[in-house]
Amino acid sequence: MNEASQAKDLVAPVSLLKTLKAIDAGTVTPSQAIEACLQRLALHEKDIHAFVSINGHAAMQAEKAAGPLAGIGIAIKDIIETRALPTEYNSPIYRGHEPARDAALVTMSRKAGGTVIGKSTTTEFAFLDPGPTRNPHNLKHTPGGSSSGSAAAVAAGMAHLAFGTQTGGSIIRPASYCGVTGYKPSYGLLPKVGILDFSWTLDTAGLFAAGVADCAFAASAITGRNLKVDPEAEFRLPRLGVVRCRTWQEADPDYAKRFEALLISLRRFGAEVVDLEPSEHFLCAFNSHQIIQDYEAAQSLAWEYEAHPDQLSPLLKQTLDFAQTITPSDYDEALICTHAARREIAEQFEDIDALLSLSAPGPAPHGLATTGSPIFNRIWTLLGTPSINVTGLSTDDGLPLGVQLIGPVGEDQHTLQIAYWLEGAIGRHLGA
Repeated sequence: MNEASQAKDLVAPVSLLKTLKAIDAGTVTPSQAIEACLQRLALHEKDIHAFVSINGHAAMQAEKAAGPLAGIGIAIKDIIETRALPTEYNSPIYRGHEPARDAALVTMSRKAGGTVIGKSTTTEFAFLDPGPTRNPHNLKHTPGGSSSGSAAAVAAGMAHLAFGTQTGGSIIRPASYCGVTGYKPSYGLLPKVGILDFSWTLDTAGLFAAGVADCAFAASAITGRNLKVDPEAEFRLPRLGVVRCRTWQEADPDYAKRFEALLISLRRFGAEVVDLEPSEHFLCAFNSHQIIQDYEAAQSLAWEYEAHPDQLSPLLKQTLDFAQTITPSDYDEALICTHAARREIAEQFEDIDALLSLSAPGPAPHGLATTGSPIFNRIWTLLGTPSINVTGLSTDDGLPLGVQLIGPVGEDQHTLQIAYWLEGAIGRHLGA
């Protein structure tokens, strides 16, 4: 089988809304919907390596499930505690670790009727050291990280929905590389109780699904909030801002060209697109992310660093070594800068509906030695804004290219509604 035909067979994201519609119509049962995920998993997991453990009772549990997500299979990133399956953080320190409880997010999803398919592969402690997961679009390319298995599982149709976390770019980047929707909510919208703390100021739980409406429905069902998009809603065409800061120099030229062509189409479709200059506070906050992340990681992983330094990857060990040199005053100054940038971005959102950016520097890098750079994501994680990877663009050889939409803190439903419009606009742009 050549690479093109193999990728065509591996990539099969399944809309959870279409699945629920089929269940409501009686054409499939919840357990049959879960069985379909398990069949895809049995067929392709040997190539993709999206999971570290599988729930052998998933189909039976789906028979008893009740709620808006009954029949929906969920992949749980393996830094999120599950009582019935090990939680190992992709670290030899925690091999076979069995938590006594489910994380709050897992419990909420079960109450909504969702069925856990298994634990999806993560990088070590959700940092940068890659796991074995491959990109379903091309097995020779990374799926991104740290939510590697979650993005790949949805892209391959092994799960309708997946949970991930983002400290730098760990939801938006793998979603872009794998061609699925990634939704990083406003900071704190999804609870982090029972999820590994790497950086308590930055870590944000989020979702992967086939499309924007799928993510919005799932988030609404899990949280009880009004987050669903309305395809029939009267919609004022958005005013969108684009901030081209120094990260733009890192962008793949072809990717940037396709993004600029999309902006032309968005204007033609009636949206207003304006360029915004990055402020001093914005640039300061961009530099603050690394200080905050590393300083807090040194506290969060202090026991592992002291008791098991030989069982940490060289990359993480080196980072934690460096983190010992960051002083409390360095950290406090970074937080002050961050708070100023958060106030300023809130003021900017008074004049625009959302921001547009690239989701990553380019398509998924070749090889599995790196998960790619979070340079286009980490500022938005730091600022706590909702961010969504919107699919549709791709390279000439079929690797996905995402578009990142960023909204105001706390305005998740409106941001999702704009993302839904953008998803359709990208389709119109490609069909023009």
